Amino acid sequence: MGLAHHSGARSGMASANNIERLRGERGWSRPELGRRMGTSGQQVERLEKAQRRLTTDWIDRAAAALGVSPSDIIAAEPAPMQPLPDQPVARSADAGETVEIVQLDLSLPMGPGATVDEYIEEEPIRFDLGYVRSFTRTPPHRLRIARGVGDSMYPTLNSNDLVWIDSTQTDLNQQDRVWAVSINGAAAIKRLRRLSGDRVMVVSDNPAIENYEVERAELLIGGRVIRFARDL
Repeated sequence: MGLAHHSGARSGMASANNIERLRGERGWSRPELGRRMGTSGQQVERLEKAQRRLTTDWIDRAAAALGVSPSDIIAAEPAPMQPLPDQPVARSADAGETVEIVQLDLSLPMGPGATVDEYIEEEPIRFDLGYVRSFTRTPPHRLRIARGVGDSMYPTLNSNDLVWIDSTQTDLNQQDRVWAVSINGAAAIKRLRRLSGDRVMVVSDNPAIENYEVERAELLIGGRVIRFARDL
């Protein structure tokens, strides 16, 4: 599959940065910067306050959204503000280009209301862009990857399968598809089935695990699982 892990995925500390200052110069709220970066305002706050690791992927995404170079995000003196387009910066897909895909750690404990994107703790993984384009046209910064957690989706998914998540698909408009969800603050990879009223059946493919119903409001859908990879 041609992927290479960054070393030291768990090493290092979150570091101070210029994201908040650059955002303030532009008069943007955290949700506005989050929209331009393809993430949430809560995630921006964590990055600004050094509560979340500032990986190279986050640096690149913040730099593109703010219209500065990646070095300006962590430099002591940020570059002067430049005129910015109204829309997020689009990048060309040159031959041989590689992209970093954000990696989630769905085993982390979170409180109620946590979104799937708040589980970003791992170093991103770099993939060949041609490989990614072979199965999806979704912009790479809107893709997520995660390891399957537990055995609730066995035999469809094993616990160590690498799961690809399309974060642009968050509407429960397809029955019996597999989704990355946060259910009352607990992240999971589950099959979802809409029922009558505002109820949803949370389905585990493992016959040993009982399915259960929840209110739609209890679900925060982070994206649809579009692919998985399994080690031989």
